[in-house]
Amino acid sequence: MNTTDFTVSFAVSQPAQDVFNAVTNVRGWWSENIEGNTANQGDEFVYQAQDLHYCKIRLTEVVPNQRVVWLVTYNYFKFTKDKAEWMGDQIVFDITEKDGQTELTFTQHGLTPQAECYDICSKCWTEYVTESLRNLITVGKGQPNEAECNAV
Repeated sequence: MNTTDFTVSFAVSQPAQDVFNAVTNVRGWWSENIEGNTANQGDEFVYQAQDLHYCKIRLTEVVPNQRVVWLVTYNYFKFTKDKAEWMGDQIVFDITEKDGQTELTFTQHGLTPQAECYDICSKCWTEYVTESLRNLITVGKGQPNEAECNAV
């Protein structure tokens, strides 16, 4: 049985500070519908995608240019049996500089292949992180909500 948490990563030539600034600009790469603050430890924000997904997230760890950790404090999915499937998950952005590159590794602890939403959630995260967030870092403009997934 595979219980590996979902993870995806990429490397860019921009410095760690640019990557960190983009990660904390959640409206610039995930959703323009974010309500709340998204940059400092203790900040809380809400994400909502139509009536399909609603979640509350708290930043529990922020180490400038190195790491950002979100805790999902509330979650509602319209399209799963377990409506609160992400509840308690930690979403981690690790930033490391190596050989003139900055690597960003995104991991959602709790999003495993056994999760009901794994297929759609991993697809959406892959698009948001490797396309929208990467573009925000490299060209200064992400595509928030462009890859919005309709699960039903």
